[in-house]
Amino acid sequence: MLIKYKQDIPSSEITDYEVYKERRKFMASSIGLVSAATLMPLQSALAGYGGKALDFNKNNTFDTSEALTSYDKITNYNNFYEFGTDKYSPAKNAQALTTDPWSLEIAGEVEKPGKINLEDILKQHTLEERIYRLRCVERWSMVIPWTGFSLAALIKQVKPTSKAKYIQFETLNRPAEMVGQRRNVLEWPYIEGLRMDEAMHPLTLMAVGLYGEEMPKQNGAPLRLVVPWKYGFKSIKSIVKITFTDKEPVSSWTKSAPREYGFYSNVNPEVDHPRWSQRKERRIGDFLKRKTLPFNGYAEQVASLYAGMDLKKYF
Repeated sequence: MLIKYKQDIPSSEITDYEVYKERRKFMASSIGLVSAATLMPLQSALAGYGGKALDFNKNNTFDTSEALTSYDKITNYNNFYEFGTDKYSPAKNAQALTTDPWSLEIAGEVEKPGKINLEDILKQHTLEERIYRLRCVERWSMVIPWTGFSLAALIKQVKPTSKAKYIQFETLNRPAEMVGQRRNVLEWPYIEGLRMDEAMHPLTLMAVGLYGEEMPKQNGAPLRLVVPWKYGFKSIKSIVKITFTDKEPVSSWTKSAPREYGFYSNVNPEVDHPRWSQRKERRIGDFLKRKTLPFNGYAEQVASLYAGMDLKKYF
């Protein structure tokens, strides 16, 4: 059953999800009316829309009152280089990905290393829905109702040792299904990392769904990270391995372009990307730009993590 909840946002500012659901139902019923020649393209257009409804608790602690980005835009405008370097290819190409079964390997400085089936992880952790902003370095942003569980809860479960200062995340490496990995755009598999206190912060989420349904493949199914005060590329998708280490991980984008992408990647309007300003952003679906907020609007919650640090040096 799809769990519904009241929004503290004027309905006029939100793309009505029920309208989307009805449109999907109408499109599905129309398949029987089209010829065999057009059947496959229509099925492709429907791929990646909707999925299994998730049971979750609503968490209002860090909610924003901003209008939600529509499901259509969230699932059709993606950065996921494993499935193509433009924004529209992932929605099409990611449907080839096999996500069941899925397991997560825990390695490094922990008392409980090994592989855990995602199904078992979800049985052990309560799912919550949280509305977070997610800002990409390319100056665009979205507001997304994510469903997932606290990364801190998983960390406590595997019991890191005192040597664990950082966490390294690794994306699935499967070129047979992830067509973008057949090109040397980046060094595969995709790697990201967090400092331990960042990973333990209550805002940091392991997401398995959005809009109350299981995660679409183009958005990082079946398991992705969401760190809302950092640029979007830090929120690594389709995670298969987490390694606890005493050394700062070298992230994929940092390795590829160290002048442009630092390890911390906190949203900071005072630090320009070498090729453009970060002072303004455009919310997907809006025409006008808005000012970029320090830490993506979460400064009150996370600024203390970086007290005394030069955030222009440690960008």
